Amino acid sequence: MAGNPDLRIGLFDSGVGGLTVLRQIYHRMPTESVLYFGDTARLPYGNKSPQEILRFVREILDWMCGEGVKMVIMACNTSSALALETVRAEYDIPILGLILPGARAAIQQGNRIGVIATPATASSHAYRKAIQEIDSTAQVWEMGCPEFVMLIETNQIHSKYTRQVAQSYLQPLLDQKIDTLVYGCTHYRHLESVFRSILPSSVKIVDPAEYIAIAGEQELELMGLKSNRQPSPTRFCVSGLPHQFAELSQQWLGCLPQVEKVQINDLSDLSITLNAQFLDS
Repeated sequence: MAGNPDLRIGLFDSGVGGLTVLRQIYHRMPTESVLYFGDTARLPYGNKSPQEILRFVREILDWMCGEGVKMVIMACNTSSALALETVRAEYDIPILGLILPGARAAIQQGNRIGVIATPATASSHAYRKAIQEIDSTAQVWEMGCPEFVMLIETNQIHSKYTRQVAQSYLQPLLDQKIDTLVYGCTHYRHLESVFRSILPSSVKIVDPAEYIAIAGEQELELMGLKSNRQPSPTRFCVSGLPHQFAELSQQWLGCLPQVEKVQINDLSDLSITLNAQFLDS
């Protein structure tokens, strides 16, 4: 099944952050069909233990493989940092993570690199390790940002409080005179206007979502799995409330998507429940 070019690409995140990767897939791979899963019932991932994250990722991958996908992109830095290497050895389909593409891109931009990420990703030092493996002279500062994901998921992107929180997270990095800032969480692209209002114009921003899409395209080409057909509409699934995801994601998708509720109970009991349908606006 994994060798069929007509299967979908699986893409997952804890919520709407993965939409930043989805947009890049639409741009780089317009003939590919996508299965998107947002684990909204269990977000945020950034305050979970490595053991919990690994369990969540295995459950999602089991379900996606059951649905039929040819490749999975972890559109979640926390999962990429804490579970990627383990699950790559357990599944027979390509599984891509964000850390290495983001690290490679950061090195091309500067040498004093700040990373904003969830607490779990920051504590893992995944970006620092990846960047310094490529360039041992690079200096890397990682900042855990526990509030960002829920501020985005509750649509408080443009609030005064969100800007104050952003200032408090960015200031220690600015004090280090960073020349490059890496989004160590896919949600953070949604706050770009806030960050731009705080950062000096000289600081370059690296969004790993752009580079994982390039890596995904190259992987499909290498394995002979690129689709040459017209893509099917993206299938959106969540573990939480479909209407919440649909309404929040509309501002980035440009339409109100159809969303299914997926109940992932454990590794041996995966049941799918089709919830209310949402029509394009």
